[in-house]
Amino acid sequence: MALFLDSAHLEDARRASALGFVVGATTNPGLLARAGHTDGLQALQALCPLFPGTVFYQLLGHTPDEMQAESVPFLSIAENLGLKVPCTVNGLAFTAQVSARVTVAVTGVFTPAQAYLAAQAGAEYVIPYVNRVTRATGDGPGLVAQLAAILDPTECEILAAGIKSAAEAVDTLLAGAQHVSLPLDVILAMAENPLTEKAVADFEAAWAARGSTAG
Repeated sequence: MALFLDSAHLEDARRASALGFVVGATTNPGLLARAGHTDGLQALQALCPLFPGTVFYQLLGHTPDEMQAESVPFLSIAENLGLKVPCTVNGLAFTAQVSARVTVAVTGVFTPAQAYLAAQAGAEYVIPYVNRVTRATGDGPGLVAQLAAILDPTECEILAAGIKSAAEAVDTLLAGAQHVSLPLDVILAMAENPLTEKAVADFEAAWAARGSTAG
């Protein structure tokens, strides 16, 4: 079970990396653009050294040949560079070509049928967009549970993304996702709880009062 950062902001990546338990990052063209990057190669060159685990770049090419040509300079950046490949017929064909030597996550998986084909193509991960599915069908975690069932006999695992809250992250993990990729604000929100703060304050007050109690 691994936690990834779902962001291409360098400051978010530095803060997540400093926590010590966020192993990698997932990016896509939208995240790169929103982070202000104008050169994907330079962005991944900056992101990869920040994490011990895989940092994913999402390919923009539409055909296997285009994907192959695009991937070459990115794969030379770092050993922990992985590829996100959209779940299309061409994307699955490209995945089958490279999955034996490259870490591939098939992304944009919205049905169990797509997950089944991604596993057959050798993908290490499938990426469902949980909140997008919930907005479309009302039950993103329900899809995750279906993916977990169909992938159970395979080595392909679920790396769920598109998660907007701590509660949604927990529901996704309980539904069977082995890994999640979360925005930094969701990661930080998962760590905090008012009851924890109250318990700590109570312990500190008890310790501070020990002298008067002893007297």
